[in-house]
Amino acid sequence: MSEQATPDRPPSRRQAARLAAVQALYQWQEGQDAPGDIVEQFLKVRTGESGEGGMRRDADRPLFKDVVEGAAGHRQELQETVASALAEDWTWGRVDRLVRAILLAGAYELVHRRDVPPKVAINEYVEIAHAFYDQGEPTFVNSVLDRVARQVRGSELTS
Repeated sequence: MSEQATPDRPPSRRQAARLAAVQALYQWQEGQDAPGDIVEQFLKVRTGESGEGGMRRDADRPLFKDVVEGAAGHRQELQETVASALAEDWTWGRVDRLVRAILLAGAYELVHRRDVPPKVAINEYVEIAHAFYDQGEPTFVNSVLDRVARQVRGSELTS
């Protein structure tokens, strides 16, 4: 399982990379910048910035770059995978934009990062949802990513 951040223990390097990746994917969805340009902006300018738009200096940079560029590069496939995991009355367009960024990143890791155990990927992105939301969004993220994991990596899940 992942090492959870607590008030006494800051997020791990990988958690920091995933958080920054979600922020970068959100920025990519909102604007005209290419994923590679956003990655460079984070790595060269926004590293070390505090607040929502920054990335910790010690974040796992290769993971950050892979998640952003991979999720963006496989956007159509990942959107279809996530959309098929949504409840019958939900559509991709109905999902909040930040939640979409979280789901894209999580789905990317579930589908394309076989080195990351499914439960770790799900837990990491649920924690990111908790960082931004205090209502039902983290539960929604958990439910959708669990369905995605069962679709694409069901043999690795025991429960």
